[in-house]
Parts: sequence; C-alpha cells; structure tokens
Amino acid sequence: MGTQSSTPDDSSGSRSGDQGSRKQQPQTTEPADLAEGFAVRKDPKGFQVAVHQGWQRREENERGQIRYLGNDFELLIVPGRDTTSRYGTDPMAYQQDKEAELAPYRESSWSGSSGLRRIDVGRAAMAEGTFTWQDSSGRQVYVRNLAMIHKGRYHVIQVIGPDNERREVDRLYDQATGSYRPN
Repeated sequence: MGTQSSTPDDSSGSRSGDQGSRKQQPQTTEPADLAEGFAVRKDPKGFQVAVHQGWQRREENERGQIRYLGNDFELLIVPGRDTTSRYGTDPMAYQQDKEAELAPYRESSWSGSSGLRRIDVGRAAMAEGTFTWQDSSGRQVYVRNLAMIHKGRYHVIQVIGPDNERREVDRLYDQATGSYRPN
C-alpha cells in the first residue's frame, strides 16, 4: 500500500546508529521494514505484495481471488474485481455489507468483528477490520481484512489463520498491507 496512516521511522535517518545500517542495505524497491522470511513478489496480475517465503501461489479462481498458502495461513488478494460504480465509494459499507470475501463472517452463527475503521490518505480511501468466524470445517478463524479503492476499483487484502494464532496473522497482514502496490 505505502499509504499507511503512520510511518514508524520517518525521522530515523537522523540518528547516527541507523545510518550505518542503512549503508549496508541494498538499494531496492522493497519496503525497508520487510520482516525476515518475507519477499516481495511481483504477481502476474500486476500487483506486488510481501509474502512469506515458501508459500505457494494458487491461480486466480472464478471469484477473482489470488491465494498464497502456507501451513494453516492464507493470504487472499482480490486486485480490483469490484467497481465503485457498482458497489459505491464507501469502503466501510463495502467491507461490512458487500465484500464477497467477508460473506462467511456475515453468514456464520459464530462471528465477531473489531477494529473497524476507515482510513483516508490523500485521495485514497480504505477500510480495515478484524473478523472471527467458524469456517466450513468448524475451525475458528481470525481474519484481518483491508478493502481499498484504487482507480475506481476495490482491492482486498485478507489474511486468514487459526484463532489461536492471532499474533502471526497480524504479522502476515502487516507485511502484506505495508508492501501492497496495485497495478
């Protein structure tokens, strides 16, 4: 994304200790805060995103979803399937009421949400939230979701994992959303 509402190290270059470590880092387009074990992948669908190394990409399905899978975790990306002309320009309403990737949350008898918020940075409008539900196998899942508007289309970044692995889901989500660049 690159348009997060906060950047943790905007002024860190002024500290002498950081300058030495920055000189050793190669000059790339990858985010400076990319965690160990992650790599930025330039997807054939035209976006780039940080994915845990070793995860397998699944081809785009009939719902326009691209999935990266690793162990019990999944990174799901929808790069612009839905348009604002059809679904409106309020990413909060889209996320809560219309986003197909959150249908299991809306349909589950055991579900919850928290941290729902809208983020506006310049002309970019986004909404994010944390969701829990029981999946079709009966597993309790913890889901972090971001819906962002880019050039009149909704882009969705979602990380799904076991409810008892919330910290790892959060880490995977932070890496994906912090590095996502739409086409």
